[in-house]
Amino acid sequence: MKRVTIYDVAKEANVSLATVSRVINGSDVVKLQTKQRVDEAIKKLGYKPNAIAQGLALQKTTTIGLVIPEASFTYTGMIINGLLDVAKIYGYNIILHTITEGISDVDMIVDVVIKSRVDGAIIYTDKITEESMAMLNDYNIPIVVIGNRVSAQSICSVYVDFEKAIYELCSEYLDKGIEDIAILEDRKNENSTNDLHNGAIRAFKDKGKEFNGFISIPKEERSSYRFLKKYFVEHRHQLIVVNRDSQAMATINAARENGILIPEDMQLVCVIDTKYNSMVRPQISAFTIPSYDLGAVSMRLMTKMLQSEGVEDKEKCLNYLFTARETTY
Repeated sequence: MKRVTIYDVAKEANVSLATVSRVINGSDVVKLQTKQRVDEAIKKLGYKPNAIAQGLALQKTTTIGLVIPEASFTYTGMIINGLLDVAKIYGYNIILHTITEGISDVDMIVDVVIKSRVDGAIIYTDKITEESMAMLNDYNIPIVVIGNRVSAQSICSVYVDFEKAIYELCSEYLDKGIEDIAILEDRKNENSTNDLHNGAIRAFKDKGKEFNGFISIPKEERSSYRFLKKYFVEHRHQLIVVNRDSQAMATINAARENGILIPEDMQLVCVIDTKYNSMVRPQISAFTIPSYDLGAVSMRLMTKMLQSEGVEDKEKCLNYLFTARETTY
């Protein structure tokens, strides 16, 4: 049987999520007639508000919930370090919540974050839905999103503009006369893939050209390597751009097995730099991002919201640096 949610109550009573939340929390700003309508909807649907969520607005735990995908552990270490250092300065504790692909997602974590009685949440993901954001915002919990450019009344974000990075990269190669540029899909990071694709489209358009180099990985393919091994039998490009280090390594191996040398026959750029990019051979060119600062700035934004200091810029964009290694020339 489907679990009744606060959304169902809001729809039944024809009110906003915020109004339902206020009624649940006993706020006296809701009109009596509206409150009665919400109460009737709750009774009719059998909705059971979480007791912890009801008292959340009145409780302070000096605890922040950190939500990150389990698959990102290899490149979020510095982000977590920056976050923890600032949290320690301001006297906050961190509770880690992980998203496991195929088992849990951001929508499931929303309830967990609320029930853990945190004062705020920092979320590292590009798969958060508008519904999830709306639910957290309606509970008046400060939220900082790492990786996506989003903002709302109680939501801030810290991110790196990878669309701009790929725009600049493609523009530079186009100026050199290199037009056969490909962007490989990353099915684990849909929004990131869209950013890379859009950056390439804009760069080509500004040069009076059309970008047709997006490589879509079929759903039946279980790995980038297996797909690329077959793809490179009939295809090769002057430059291929991938999102993650594992995809970059898959590209190198699949290309080599098809007699394609990197960078002699095809150059390669990985967007998200990690320590592994400099450990493999050839070393992989990538965009170095201020990972530590992503965490530190995110936590500082959180402390400002919690202490009502006021945040002028809710969308903090951090710089990146292209690090050329052995897969480009």
